[in-house]
Amino acid sequence: MINVIFMGLLVIGVVVAGFNCIGLEMTDAGMIMNPSFEPLNQLTTGIFSSAKVAVELAMGLIGIMALWLGLMRIAEDSGLIQLLAKAMRPLMVRLFPDVPPDHPAMGAMIMNIAANILGLGNAATPLGLKAMTELQKLNKVKDTATNAMVTFMAINTSSVTLIPATVIGIRAAAGATNPADIIGPVILATGVSTTVAIIATKLMQKLPRYQITEEGSN
Repeated sequence: MINVIFMGLLVIGVVVAGFNCIGLEMTDAGMIMNPSFEPLNQLTTGIFSSAKVAVELAMGLIGIMALWLGLMRIAEDSGLIQLLAKAMRPLMVRLFPDVPPDHPAMGAMIMNIAANILGLGNAATPLGLKAMTELQKLNKVKDTATNAMVTFMAINTSSVTLIPATVIGIRAAAGATNPADIIGPVILATGVSTTVAIIATKLMQKLPRYQITEEGSN
């Protein structure tokens, strides 16, 4: 789908540039044509200039991303994630009362959220898929998401982030003087977004419209 969108944007750009080449101008004598290839030249220059910037940005991200991912890997291997997951378990039991505390889904969700908090996106993704797979095993209505699934997805999407490694890398590549100065605002913003997500899901779960029976009817 994303390829179709980008192709559509490219085609629209070429068509608009081609139309502008006609050079229609309104004068006192009426509409006249002043053809010029300058719009197409600007389009071509813009395409190559943007491609160059994209490559430079990607190359600049390599160093900072390697550093942060290395640090996060050390945290993972040293047991920091497991320690964080253990601290989160009492809260998770309250957030997901429908999931047995000793069920594999609970462990996968805890590890996923802990990885997201530390910016380990690559490690969080398979854990999130594993959590959803295990939650589906507890689902009595297979074609409808359970309350636990919806809550987990909301938390996962709005996850609290302590170390936004990707954003820091982008800022560093773009030449920011202090790329890490967004850590505070990011913690605040993601904390608020996660709180709102949890409140929204818990409130909506109580609405009659979203009450699901075992037969799948609302």
